[in-house]
Amino acid sequence: MKSTYIKLMAIAILALFSSCDDDNELTSTNVSSVETLYAPDDNKFYNLGAQSSAVFEWQHAKAEDNGVVLYDVAFDLESGDFSNPIYVTPSDGKGFQNVLNLSFTELNKIAEMAGIQAKNTGKLKWTVFSSKGFNLQQSGVSRIIEVERPAGFPTPDELFITGSATEAGEAIENAMSLKKTGATTYEIYTSLKPGDYHFITRKEGTPEVYFINGANLEADSSTTYSDTEKVFRIRIDFSDASVKIVEVEKTELWFPPLGEYLFDFDYVGDGTWRAANVFVEFKQESWGRDERYKFKFTINDEGNTVEEWYGSTNGDNQRPDDNTGSEYWYMVPVSDDYWANSFKFNGNADEANTDIDIIFSATAPAYTHSVTIL
Repeated sequence: MKSTYIKLMAIAILALFSSCDDDNELTSTNVSSVETLYAPDDNKFYNLGAQSSAVFEWQHAKAEDNGVVLYDVAFDLESGDFSNPIYVTPSDGKGFQNVLNLSFTELNKIAEMAGIQAKNTGKLKWTVFSSKGFNLQQSGVSRIIEVERPAGFPTPDELFITGSATEAGEAIENAMSLKKTGATTYEIYTSLKPGDYHFITRKEGTPEVYFINGANLEADSSTTYSDTEKVFRIRIDFSDASVKIVEVEKTELWFPPLGEYLFDFDYVGDGTWRAANVFVEFKQESWGRDERYKFKFTINDEGNTVEEWYGSTNGDNQRPDDNTGSEYWYMVPVSDDYWANSFKFNGNADEANTDIDIIFSATAPAYTHSVTIL
C-alpha cells in the first residue's frame, strides 16, 4: 500500500511540474526583435507642407509562445540611440499591425519636438520595439528620414480666442471657440474692441499661444487692437501660418419677389446677427404668395468692398413647416443669382412679426439661421 501511495504521489508531483511548465510556456513574454525595416527607404525625404502621410513598415517579430506581438515605433534625433526617444507611438491596429501610417501633421509635430525649426530641413531616426506588453525588444536596425517643415505650425485639435479686446474678455475659461473648417484651418466671426487678444489651444494647463502679426500667425505673444469696435471674420491656416482678416460691414435679407433688401441685421455677439421684431409680408402673385429669400454679407477686405451671398444647399425649396429638420436652415456660400438657392418662409410668417437670426457661431453644428414668429 505504501509503495502504491508513493508511486501516486510521484505521478502527481510530476504532473504538477508539467502543468507549471505548460503555464510558463503559455504566459511567456519572450519575443524576437524586428530584423528588417521595409519602408520608408533610408534617408527618404518628405516635404511636410503637403496634405499626405508616411507609411512605416517592417518584418514581423516572433513570439516564443507563437502568440501575437505588439509593436511601438520610436523616433529620435539623428544622433540618438532610442534610450530616451523623443516620440513613441503604437503601430496601426492599436499596436498589432507591422505598419504605421503617420500623417504629415503628426510628423510635423515630431519634427518640432526634435528641434527642427519651421521652414527648415532636418533628420529623424526611427526604429521598432516589439513586445507582448512586457520585455520590450529594440530592433537592431534603424533608418533615417529627412523632413522639411512648412512655414506653419502643427494644427491643434481646438483653438480659442481670448483677451481684453474680445467679446469674452480675459478670463481663460470664457475663451471663445473657433470653428475648424478644414484639416489645417480655423475661422471665427466675432467683434473686437480696443485691447489685446491672442489664440490658445486649450483652456486648461499650459496651452500653445499664437498671435497675429500682419498676415502671419506667430507664437507666444498678443495682438493689440486699437480701432473702434467692429465685427470681423478671422481665418487662420496653420499649414503656412497665414491669417486673413476682413470686416463684416453689413448683413441683409434679400427678398427677390420685390427685388429689395427687406432688413439689415444687428450684430448681437457670438457670431450672431439679428433682425428683431420685423414684419414679414409675402408678395401676392397670380399663382400664389411668394416667400423666397437669402442673405448678403458686405465685406471690407483691406478697403475693397466684396459681396458674399449665403443661401440654401438646394437650388429650390418647398415651404418649410414646424416639422422641417434643422438642416433646412443651414447657410452655405451661393452665387448672386436673383432666385437660385433661396429659402422659403414658413407660411405662418406671412403678415407676422418675427425675429430672424443669422447664426455663424463656432459652437453651432453648421452656419445656419432661424425665423421665430412672435
